[in-house]
Amino acid sequence: MTRRGFLLSTLAGALFPMSTAQAQAAPPRFTALALQTRCDAVNQDQTRGAARERMRAAIARVGGEIAAARGFLQGFNGYDARLVVLPEYWMTGYPLGETRQLWQDKAAIDVDGPESAAIGEIAQRHRLFLCSNHYENDARFPDLYFQSNVIFGPNGDPVLRYRRMISLYTPTPYDVWDRYLDAYGADAIFPVADTEIGLLGSVASEEILYPEIARMHVFKGAEILVHPTSEVFSPNLTPKHIAKMARAVENMAYVVSANSAGIYGTPAPAHATDAMSIVIDWYGRTLAEAGPGESFNANAVLDVAALRDARRRTGMTNLLSRLPLDAFEGPYRDTALAPANRTPDGRMIERPEVIQRQRDVIERLARDGIIR
Repeated sequence: MTRRGFLLSTLAGALFPMSTAQAQAAPPRFTALALQTRCDAVNQDQTRGAARERMRAAIARVGGEIAAARGFLQGFNGYDARLVVLPEYWMTGYPLGETRQLWQDKAAIDVDGPESAAIGEIAQRHRLFLCSNHYENDARFPDLYFQSNVIFGPNGDPVLRYRRMISLYTPTPYDVWDRYLDAYGADAIFPVADTEIGLLGSVASEEILYPEIARMHVFKGAEILVHPTSEVFSPNLTPKHIAKMARAVENMAYVVSANSAGIYGTPAPAHATDAMSIVIDWYGRTLAEAGPGESFNANAVLDVAALRDARRRTGMTNLLSRLPLDAFEGPYRDTALAPANRTPDGRMIERPEVIQRQRDVIERLARDGIIR
């Protein structure tokens, strides 16, 4: 499938896929939690076995934190916690000097491996939807790993698997675009899960800065955008913080964004990454936000019925219904930016080659007059 064909097929999806009867049968209110938990990075481990043991410890610790948070929140606001979002790469951290091959061996988990099963068991034990961001192997692309947002359902099984599309250093489906589409089809690129708590979509980390990522999920019906992130703490508005509010407003969607409560075990200051986990409604209003440290304070009661009502009302505030999509098609089709199939043979690309390819794109943008 060509880039244009994929874009048009996505835009052709139903903007409001629910019937009136379905809208009236909206889920009851529930608590969503962006769990701000620390990351104990595996960079400090010299062997695969040591890294896996550290990951198992992280899973057990987070399972206990979810149990405690769920019990407290039920007693606090009377609503069940049905959705928990974990931070980006919460059980491994990110590569710092490791080659891609070494990081894959040390930190990437298998789709059907013991770590995935253990995360699913947490969701099943507490009867909730649990979003984990982690590095993941794929048997169809054995030399690559992907950074994935996986939402596990109350039965312990994945209901959604989204592979991050925009990453400078981590392999993405776009790097093996033709092969990925052949393997999984266009529906796997921006998947949305239709669940008893609403339609769930997912955005990974810095992808919140790109309007198109969230928009593609919303064009497939997403009402709640879960956002695992690991970002710098600042008392001022940051680009990501601004983007979270913008994505909520322009898409008329909830955003549930979970940040790390520090990353330990690396040379970097642990709490450069901290705080700012947040739940935002479709008007861009902050419903809850966490300060520094491990916390379940970024929790809020979501009302999907009210969101669906807002999406069906006429007026200037119904932004989705007023999009002139035909006006956007030409510029998107005719503008060449980052090329697909960066590694069509599915091999690993190391950092120097990544940077050189980015330079080539920047030079082409300058030649085409897009940047000066």
